[in-house]
Amino acid sequence: MTLKAMLAACALVAGAAGLSAQTLPPPQNVLQLQASGTVEVQQDLLTMNLTTARDGADPVQVQAQLKAALDAALAEARKTAQPGQMDVRTGNFALYPRHGRDGKISGWTGSAELVLEGRDFPRITQAAGRIQTMTLGGIAFGLSREARARVETDAQTQAIERFKAKAGELAKGFGFSGYTLREVSVNANEPGYMPRPRMMTAQAKAADSESAVAVEPGKSTVVVTVSGSVQLR
Repeated sequence: MTLKAMLAACALVAGAAGLSAQTLPPPQNVLQLQASGTVEVQQDLLTMNLTTARDGADPVQVQAQLKAALDAALAEARKTAQPGQMDVRTGNFALYPRHGRDGKISGWTGSAELVLEGRDFPRITQAAGRIQTMTLGGIAFGLSREARARVETDAQTQAIERFKAKAGELAKGFGFSGYTLREVSVNANEPGYMPRPRMMTAQAKAADSESAVAVEPGKSTVVVTVSGSVQLR
């Protein structure tokens, strides 16, 4: 093909594309809307943070003290750990200098953290009560992945039904007999769980000579939103 023929062919294609763009009608009678489904559910996941702090002039000694406290806490917690029921993991471990008024290092401060998390509340609180080298730093409640997935299905069903009902009502309100879906998106409020922080004092109660912290979970709200556009007809 000669250069002249190629240019002519390109011109024909461009002209056809321009004609198509000109003749394509703009969207009409398209409605944007959204609807949400909300389910409130009892929290079934407990997270307990145990912490300890050390202070001294020698950073190596402070670090060794923190490590000893954390190792002892880990050894005690692992005795009753069970996947899903009580998982054990370490948290923050930090060591940083303190400075005097002259700007020079006057000492070292460090902290360590141990996290107990799971669905077996008595197991977790009793394990925390047996740990002597760390103290309670905070408590949070949330939803396990299984509970969240189950509840999200219910919230999603609600949202879809409300979206369809709203679309039908609006179509009739604008004088149309119905609608067809153009595009739609579904979004949950968060993929994981939403912890509900609740700082508590160590109001202990006796449990077979073990000090178990009293805990009381609340509820979490799971929201699923359906949004999109419909073609009125």
